[in-house]
Amino acid sequence: MATERKLEVPTQTNTDPYQGNRSFRTLSGIPIKKVYDAHDVGPTEEIGEPGGYPYTRGIHPNMYRGRLWTMRQFAGFGTAAETNQRFHYLLDQGQTGLSVAFDMPTLMGFDSDDAHSLGEVGREGVAIDTIGDMERLFQGIPLDKVSTSMTINGPAPIIWAMYLVAAERQGVSWDKIRGTLQADILKEYIAQKEWVFPPRPSMRVITDMMAFATLHVPQWNSISISGYHIREAGSTAAQELAFTLADGFAYVEAGINAGLDVDAFAPRLSFFFNSHIDFFEEIAKFRAARRIWARHLKEKYGAKSPKSWMMRFHTQTAGCSLTAQQPENNIVRTAFEALAGVLGGTQSLHTNSMDEVLSLPTEKSVKIALRTQQIIAYETGVANTVDPLAGSYFVEALTSQLENEAESYFQRIEEMGGVLEGIENGFFQREIAEASYRYQKELENHEQIMVGVNAFVEEETDRIPLLKIDPAVEQSQVSQLARFKAIRDTGRVGKTLTHLTAACRDSNAPIMPEIIEAVRAGATEGEIVQSMKDVFGGWREHPVF
Repeated sequence: MATERKLEVPTQTNTDPYQGNRSFRTLSGIPIKKVYDAHDVGPTEEIGEPGGYPYTRGIHPNMYRGRLWTMRQFAGFGTAAETNQRFHYLLDQGQTGLSVAFDMPTLMGFDSDDAHSLGEVGREGVAIDTIGDMERLFQGIPLDKVSTSMTINGPAPIIWAMYLVAAERQGVSWDKIRGTLQADILKEYIAQKEWVFPPRPSMRVITDMMAFATLHVPQWNSISISGYHIREAGSTAAQELAFTLADGFAYVEAGINAGLDVDAFAPRLSFFFNSHIDFFEEIAKFRAARRIWARHLKEKYGAKSPKSWMMRFHTQTAGCSLTAQQPENNIVRTAFEALAGVLGGTQSLHTNSMDEVLSLPTEKSVKIALRTQQIIAYETGVANTVDPLAGSYFVEALTSQLENEAESYFQRIEEMGGVLEGIENGFFQREIAEASYRYQKELENHEQIMVGVNAFVEEETDRIPLLKIDPAVEQSQVSQLARFKAIRDTGRVGKTLTHLTAACRDSNAPIMPEIIEAVRAGATEGEIVQSMKDVFGGWREHPVF
């Protein structure tokens, strides 16, 4: 008879040195209960059905069963010709939309030959000075066949004008082009700090662009209201949600005050959110954002069209979550963040590359980032059903909690006089700075764990190949700009710039048509910016401590 063996089970001990300091809260500081049940879930009508008001579950009834999200990779470096090659590579790899990254001089409204541009031309994005550059950027890419997103803010009307003129030179009518202009100048004052003009003149320019898009470029999203940079600056998810939507409401109010019908322009407003590493909080944030936007547009601003109530948004995985240490770990972080964006119902997605914390991404790392989206779309099964996490006690409770946090911020912003007043008195900047400081202290105290940074650290940092920008790119771009200036009709350029300045002085005059004429004549970005600055002036913010 066989002897019965007694299974010995070792005594469980917690050997994880980091577990003891953990605080069970979201990155926004929202406490997380051990278990959620039906008592934690709000009224079921707030959840609704997919494609129905208040769009908690998504803006389309069949979501990704009908059409997958647009897969984008942010790209831009060196000259327009070099970036054009990267665009063709990405399209060949299955990317379905283009996103343009501009270099710092372009973002700040300086030409490549300006003294302020020295050492920065083509380093962090593509250099665009003229309509010639814009044509080279999209050479061989039919602009009626691809959707283009452009991350540009202060000089947004100028870069957009160049895109429109490039389209007409391709023979593409403006009613056929699709895309998004970031143009969210309010978040620049709040977070990213790349502005050209003061806040109030900038709002006039934005309103003019909204009106022009409504009349002439009906498929174009005139503003992509961006929470991404607010989050990258150190905000919490709740602050990103609240401040982004507050900016959106400010643009709606500006359009209404300018005499525009809310249902004429609101459907072409889109949003741009960050997808950070706190998986469930990010999903809840996206669901709350749709619900808040729908309710405010319908009940506060009187929008009648369901298209005005629907929040459409692009998502980018969190750059601030990437680490220089053990950079391959960034592939994993990006995958989870991308999955949160998809489960949250995004319409468009950019996945960061593992090396973006160190340099502009290489072709290999960009391909891995794109393949991450394709694996989510075609292999995981998450696109087979709509809003698969709906009804989860935890997700629904967290969605409502983030909504309440946002509403509390809206009340504070309204009491201080609105978004512009909040910018001018430093409210948003202080809130973000304090949140960023708290998070840093949590990292130092091991209350938050970042693998490879404050836990599971290795002495030697892995070395991976990085993309290097040849310094000769700058001289090439400057020389090309000089040749462009030498052959243009300077008299025509001067005349169009004079007309632009006059339009800026007349508070009732449209500005976009004059910018477009200046671009057609061959005026550079820097020349157009200076003509507008002569009227609007510049801006220096008050330091926040």
